[in-house]
Amino acid sequence: MLLTELLHPGILESLAGAGHGARVLLADGHYPASTATGERARTVHLNLAPGLLDVTTVLDVLLRAVPVESAHVMVPPEGEPEPPAIAEYRSMLAPVPVDTLGRFEFYEAARSPDLALAIVTADTRTYANLLLTIGVRAEGTLTTR
Repeated sequence: MLLTELLHPGILESLAGAGHGARVLLADGHYPASTATGERARTVHLNLAPGLLDVTTVLDVLLRAVPVESAHVMVPPEGEPEPPAIAEYRSMLAPVPVDTLGRFEFYEAARSPDLALAIVTADTRTYANLLLTIGVRAEGTLTTR
């Protein structure tokens, strides 16, 4: 039995094998996960029913499991307002930098061989996709027995 709140075996395995610079995609329910993810990435489907599990909920758990160095969000075409999900991610990730990518740039970034894990959620918000880059564990955070 694990002492962490993150219990999903596939997610744990992928995160344990991912090192500094590896990426994790948190995809909304609209994301084309079968065609816009890296070939070596493990895909975990958490989309049981629309809206049941969103990117924000998954991010909240992941932030307590891995260090995040940077993040990218998918933004709509120029002239359209920034989706509310992005402001939420910026707040949750602060002071981590959150950069923006257009839709097709985001797809290319997610197809990177550095993508270790793609988590497909049931988030029904548009442009709720988030690409995290794993950082390094801060000194003094490892406790020994």
